[in-house]
Amino acid sequence: MEGATAAEAHPTMGVKIFSAGLAACVADVITFPLDTAKVRQQIQGESPNSGAPKYKGVLRTVITVAKTEGPLKLYNGLPAGLQRQISSASLRIGLYDTAREYFTEGRETSLGGKILAGLTTGGVSVFIGQPTEVAKVRLQAQSHLYGPKPRYTGTYNAYRIIVTTEGLTGLWKGTTPNLARNVTINCTELVAYDIMKDTLVKNEILADDVPCHFMSAVFAGFCATLLSSPMDVVKTRFVNSTPGQYKSAHNCAMTMFIKEGPSAFFKGKEGRESNINDQRESLFGCIQHILLGIQTCNPGMCSDQEPNP
Repeated sequence: MEGATAAEAHPTMGVKIFSAGLAACVADVITFPLDTAKVRQQIQGESPNSGAPKYKGVLRTVITVAKTEGPLKLYNGLPAGLQRQISSASLRIGLYDTAREYFTEGRETSLGGKILAGLTTGGVSVFIGQPTEVAKVRLQAQSHLYGPKPRYTGTYNAYRIIVTTEGLTGLWKGTTPNLARNVTINCTELVAYDIMKDTLVKNEILADDVPCHFMSAVFAGFCATLLSSPMDVVKTRFVNSTPGQYKSAHNCAMTMFIKEGPSAFFKGKEGRESNINDQRESLFGCIQHILLGIQTCNPGMCSDQEPNP
């Protein structure tokens, strides 16, 4: 460490995972109402006679839910959301740099290495975090005013009832569409963020600072939304479905297409785009500043050399 400055030091894997988890939780708290609005829009039309209001646009959905069910309803499922960030996002983002270095084997980072790193970290994070995803989506979707009677009173009650009524595998329901969604998001947002940031910095358009991180996060969020929206809608509906409602995720997708048409696969796109952009801006910005703070306050938690592949 002698002779290495905070800017030159590289944080350890533990520091990266901790920083990613903390930043993801902060971002989730900020954007959770947008995520709830997205879920409500995505399940809209699945039960035409539920009596639920017609949600139009992310802000109108947020306002409608707050007025009819109370502001706290926008945060229903937040504990499960935070658990998901701690168990999933911390590994997905915290291990990305390490996985990228492993696949490039000391060579200059290539696009293929970045994609493989995104696939690896995305797959691991989905499997570990799927139970929290199931509980979060179901709590966000349920309403005490419209549709079926609420199934759960809270996060841990949801875990218990799901295991009791659907078995342990019920906690991993929708893993396949969620894996496809997360792989797409990882390969898009992490790579797009990396490419945009490198482009802005190398071409001296922006310095490696907040404006650069902001622009990179917006670009990454837009790309991720565009490509992952269909899989996200299928994931939400299948995860939220009752036992026997759909035979499989493929059956869920076909049912949506036949009954509601192709546009159904882009329900909640506005909310998803706003959520991803706002969350990525908060998330990547937080990670950068948390790492800088740790390096400055505790240089012993960093290494002045890149980790070995």
